[in-house]
Amino acid sequence: MPSSAAVDSPWFRRFRPADSAPARIVFFPHAGGSASFYVDYATALSPYADVLVVQYPGRQNRFAEPTIHSVEELAEQVYQELRPWADRPLTLFGHSLGSAVCFEVARRFARDGVAGPEHIFVSAGRAPSRPRETEVHQLSDDALLAHIGELGGTDERLLADPELRALILPALRADYTAIETYQCEPDAIVPHPITALVGDDDERATADDAAPWARHTTGAFDLRVFPGGHFYLTEQAPPVLELLAAHLRG
Repeated sequence: MPSSAAVDSPWFRRFRPADSAPARIVFFPHAGGSASFYVDYATALSPYADVLVVQYPGRQNRFAEPTIHSVEELAEQVYQELRPWADRPLTLFGHSLGSAVCFEVARRFARDGVAGPEHIFVSAGRAPSRPRETEVHQLSDDALLAHIGELGGTDERLLADPELRALILPALRADYTAIETYQCEPDAIVPHPITALVGDDDERATADDAAPWARHTTGAFDLRVFPGGHFYLTEQAPPVLELLAAHLRG
């Protein structure tokens, strides 16, 4: 079984190891995001669960690795690395791009008949059956970075420094390519309950975009709407954390 000494896989960061926790939760970042975005969430939830945060290639400690331009490939690799960690009740939480990746990871557990997540939280993510008509990944570098700045959720210092901007662009473009070219069967389902979370001022993933997640599970479905935009989960961290903690205490 995995121990807190280290995580051999580069795919996960484990900021607050909790070997004795009765549950495990895995966070999947947004496009352009990195594992460190969830340090505070890991700290807050560590009394209830062992927290893993996915680290996509091409950023932070994986900067030198090639980026991945496909949700399906991201999901397959995460799934293979995650299987040894499914030794206790497992919950997946994906934000934006991460919502699609964690859904595809859950599909792979079901595909292989392996005991998978007990619950999936999809945050600020359109349901797979909702069409994606944006082409942000084809914007110029300046336009792409301006778009990210408007969404929030990215340290403004990164966007202001030319050298840092150049460093984050490859991962950012790869992530947007992945989510904007993601194609999923409109009738794809998982057996796990799904809770969808959105911000009431998020034009990229509205409540109407999230409601059809109900069609993609044979389990229970719930939709929660919080004040805020695409990165509501930063300003609304206390109620989101309470929702997750209540689930993990469940």
